[in-house]
Amino acid sequence: MSEHNHVVNKEGQLDVNKVDDVLDRISKSRKDGILSDFESFQNYLSARINLGKSIGLSDEQLARTAEKIAGYLSENEEPRNREEKLLQELWKVGTKEEQHSLSHLLVKLAEKSS
Repeated sequence: MSEHNHVVNKEGQLDVNKVDDVLDRISKSRKDGILSDFESFQNYLSARINLGKSIGLSDEQLARTAEKIAGYLSENEEPRNREEKLLQELWKVGTKEEQHSLSHLLVKLAEKSS
């Protein structure tokens, strides 16, 4: 896969505008596995956060990426459990600033679970 298919380029620069494209390329069965229960979702998010930290992404960059992912999930995926439903509802009623804060909290939650 070429570099233009990734969210982070070889210089370690983050392009959050590519998040939707990357998420669109995940197969339905893989998405179903990730979103099947909240623990699976947390584990997936935790692994991605650890990867991001290992290549030097800051907490702000991780939160901005989580914000893009949350927005994508809210618009494109049906919640598969109570926790996802709650996150979706909080996302929908939140302002941009509140959504950004929720993204920071999601990153912290995922870090704690790893």
